[in-house]
Amino acid sequence: MTYQETLDYLFNKLPMFTRIGAAAFKKDLTNTIALCEALGNPHKQFKTIHVAGTNGKGSTSHMLAAVLQSAGYKTGLYTSPHLHDFRERIKVNGQMCEEAFVVDFTKRIIPFIETIEPSFFEITVAMAFDYFAQQQVDIAVIEVGLGGRLDSTNIITPELSVITNIGYDHMHMLGNTLALIAGEKVGIIKPNIPVVIGEYLPETKPVFIQKATLEHAPIVFAQDKRYVADFKNEHHQLAIDLAEHGSDIRHSYILDLPGIYQCKNLLTVIEAIHQLRLQGWQLDEAIVKKALYQVKKLTGLYGRWQLVHEHPSIIYDVAHNEDGIRQLTEQLELSTYQHLHIVMGMVKDKDISKVLQLMPKHASYYFSKAPIPRALEDVTLQQMAAEFGLTGKPYSTVNNALQAAVNASDKQDLIVVCGSIFIVAEATIDAIKF
Repeated sequence: MTYQETLDYLFNKLPMFTRIGAAAFKKDLTNTIALCEALGNPHKQFKTIHVAGTNGKGSTSHMLAAVLQSAGYKTGLYTSPHLHDFRERIKVNGQMCEEAFVVDFTKRIIPFIETIEPSFFEITVAMAFDYFAQQQVDIAVIEVGLGGRLDSTNIITPELSVITNIGYDHMHMLGNTLALIAGEKVGIIKPNIPVVIGEYLPETKPVFIQKATLEHAPIVFAQDKRYVADFKNEHHQLAIDLAEHGSDIRHSYILDLPGIYQCKNLLTVIEAIHQLRLQGWQLDEAIVKKALYQVKKLTGLYGRWQLVHEHPSIIYDVAHNEDGIRQLTEQLELSTYQHLHIVMGMVKDKDISKVLQLMPKHASYYFSKAPIPRALEDVTLQQMAAEFGLTGKPYSTVNNALQAAVNASDKQDLIVVCGSIFIVAEATIDAIKF
């Protein structure tokens, strides 16, 4: 098979969550365990960090990977979903795995695919573990796909577990209360393995403590260790001063990820780094600061308040649930523009009303849909948005919507593309005429 034929096979043969939603989600780890056993249990051949959470787990994973590889460790990074290239999911020191590896792995695993009928995600997890073992990485940062307890990545025993936060997302699968959702996320906490919690709420803190106590896992709440003393967003960078509670000690960091929500992620990352240092990982502070200054360059992280064009300013952001959109609107309140244009689309299984009620009413909207079965129809989204005082037109493709926004914009305007990672993935700035 060629690389493209291999991708066609993987995308079309296997149940894929991005296409069909909950039907692709397997309720246990049996398939992943069987696949990895057939491959010689590659996940046991390298050290790992496991990162879960409703929002921020992607940014947190990339920041940790940037720091580790900058410190001289050969670092794997597994994340999902991808924006443009399937191989974005599996990287070593910021470089995507080779097309030839994807082809070879798929050929080797086809007999097992035919026998046990795994999901797309189960195969990609096994593929990542196999690649990291082949590459003999020192450590791999593994981002949870969905939830935690039943996620395919949860067969690893990491050096450190990280849970960024708990918010409302995938409620039809994880539960409709924060405590229930937290109950799924804490499934990654392992016996005697330290866990860093980025943010907690009154409803979620007892869930974290109960699970950590049960597993005899040392637990640290990042927000109780440090706080953001000051931050400044300028020149498409984010300067943050962190202070330690009960101390005059401050540390300054400059991130190339300018979204102000990265302040919360940085608190989590810095505490995770502290925990790794306690285990003997050599992570010099100067190297940490240098790495965080170039996360995008080192790891290829995109779609987080990403400026892709100026005059008018065009921002891509993968915010897609209630908490993510709330953070996006906070960012908009700090932004300067003449008029705001929002290109958005969503998938059907999100709490769409909760998102729409948060969106700014003064903006002009351009509703669209990604070319996946889960996508909400653009006309339906337009009608739902109208109930919340949001006005705009539907467009058959994301680029048509973006072009319309550009055509209606002055140079001092701001255009934001958001609502779904699949919407951001479809936006092609090179196809737009200015």
